[in-house]
Amino acid sequence: MNKTYFFISDVHLGLQNKQIEAAKERKLVEFLNYSKSNCDELFIVGDLFDYWFEYRYVYQKGFFRTLTALQDLVESGCKVHFFIGNHDFFHFDFFEKELGLIVYDSPKDFLLNDKKFFIGHGDGLVANDVGYNILKKILRNKFIQWLYSLIHPDLGVWIASKTSKKSREYTAKKNYHEFDGLIDAAKAFIDEGYDFVVFGHLHQKQFYQYKNGFYINLGSWIDNPCYGKFTDKFEIIEL
Repeated sequence: MNKTYFFISDVHLGLQNKQIEAAKERKLVEFLNYSKSNCDELFIVGDLFDYWFEYRYVYQKGFFRTLTALQDLVESGCKVHFFIGNHDFFHFDFFEKELGLIVYDSPKDFLLNDKKFFIGHGDGLVANDVGYNILKKILRNKFIQWLYSLIHPDLGVWIASKTSKKSREYTAKKNYHEFDGLIDAAKAFIDEGYDFVVFGHLHQKQFYQYKNGFYINLGSWIDNPCYGKFTDKFEIIEL
């Protein structure tokens, strides 16, 4: 019997004002609770948070309900895959050790119901985005992250929030070209034999067939929350 897989991306918790964020988090928690009895595995394909920095003894205020719901989902028997995005990449081991998530810092291939999937956030996969790829290597360097962790959490989170805003503005200006670039990247993976390529990052829902494969972009939860579902076919469902 086929398993059921859910996919979400680009929730960007912490991005908007308190009222909007409270409503978005309620919807996310409802979805995570729904997932307990309706899917076997959940893939979070990057940017669950608009910014995240993990300290050794401190985690960010404001996401308690989400973190608890994630732990409850794992304890219910659902496997949760967490891909680090370009906004929430300052992770150490909290999500793995405390919540039980499986964390990835780069794209990965999976065999789901006998179909080959290539799944990743999508950042850094555009061939001509040299500047971002250099920045990505710097920011994900463990020594640099350790140095940053010496900053007081209040200041560190404030800097992260400002940096996140700048990153979002940069991505927004490049959406058209990056979107084309991600399609090209997806086509290359399909040519390698993948049946499905699943990305986020660009906040544009897309379902694109190429040869015998499919490229799916999961969109975002900022304006129109949705999730992907795969059992015997892939569909995007709006919440």
